[in-house]
Amino acid sequence: MSPSDLAAPEDASGATLANRRELPFSRWSFRNIDALIPTETIPNAPDDIWPLPAAPRELTGFRVRAQGGEMLDLDGFLTATDTDALVVLKDSTIAFEAYANGTTATTPHIIMSASKSITGLIAGILGERGHLQLDAEVTTLIPEVAGTAYQGATLRQMLDMRTGILIDLDAQRAYAAAAGWDPVPPDRPPTDLKSFYSNLAIKPQPHGGPFRYVSANTDLLGWAIERATGTRFAKLVSDLLWRPLGAEQPASITTDRQDQARTTGGFSMVARDFARIGQMVLDDGLRDGRSIVPSSWIDDLWRGGDRDAWRQGEWQRLFPYRNFSYRGGWYVIHDEPKAMFAMGIHGQNLFVDPESRLVIAKLSSQGAAVDNAAWAVTHRALPEFRRCLG
Repeated sequence: MSPSDLAAPEDASGATLANRRELPFSRWSFRNIDALIPTETIPNAPDDIWPLPAAPRELTGFRVRAQGGEMLDLDGFLTATDTDALVVLKDSTIAFEAYANGTTATTPHIIMSASKSITGLIAGILGERGHLQLDAEVTTLIPEVAGTAYQGATLRQMLDMRTGILIDLDAQRAYAAAAGWDPVPPDRPPTDLKSFYSNLAIKPQPHGGPFRYVSANTDLLGWAIERATGTRFAKLVSDLLWRPLGAEQPASITTDRQDQARTTGGFSMVARDFARIGQMVLDDGLRDGRSIVPSSWIDDLWRGGDRDAWRQGEWQRLFPYRNFSYRGGWYVIHDEPKAMFAMGIHGQNLFVDPESRLVIAKLSSQGAAVDNAAWAVTHRALPEFRRCLG
């Protein structure tokens, strides 16, 4: 599909490309992204679904403190964090499940920048098979960016957010329009991601330093992965991850005007399949004993991140006094009890807790792209889920 930049969906929700991330429009657009942005389907294998048995548990006494000091029960927590879907797995079974705001168990929902974690898993599979050299400079695969600020950056540095790329506000707007996520300004011609990278005019800076979050790194990595394999990204995800994982529904990924996949933030999926990804990571890359992602890659996610790069990076202040790293698109908490999580704007989260054998998949439509209060209470809820589920 190729909707116009400002076309409203037929259900007259009022959502457009311009307002789709604002409440109340986001509650519709986050589960109907294909009505606003071109998407490519990621097929599953309907005859090979990974069962998730239901073993409902009463989360008796669930309490978590909101930023203002108010104590929230479970319903209060879900409302305060604009939760559209929540699936909690305990020991590979569904211990708790809740849906709201028009989202159901069969409704795909965009996961925003938690997509980076999936792109990281694909990179790990390809690297293990020898189809992708993560230590290679990106220009060896994408010579189109030679001479730009990406000159000298490796795929690994892009994957771990350790490039020297610093995109200013004007370039950020051009990037969002090139990806098809924002309307094209009236004074500019339509563009696309490949053109954006080829013509990126920002000051070069050294690569390999502190953590610096730049979404453009992962979209460029997606282009490099397609160039290395000669295969469209959606097909790679279907063949390497979605079908072997036993996803119960097809997923999708947004594309730009030239059909380039938005690997940094464009995935949509149902909450249970989001949870299945977490369960597979919890199980060292396995599904029922079958290897999906190399266990060596999962181990590297846990152990391979540079903690000094995080401490020196721009987000240390968001998690003061916590021992973090960022590796392969995943955030790792090294303090006990250890946890790993994927995260996207507007409240998308996937937590993996190996000690408690918990996976928490949370999809939301928070009004602010980065809501620090909702972010904080969501992280405070993790130990409460541990306590309630034993």
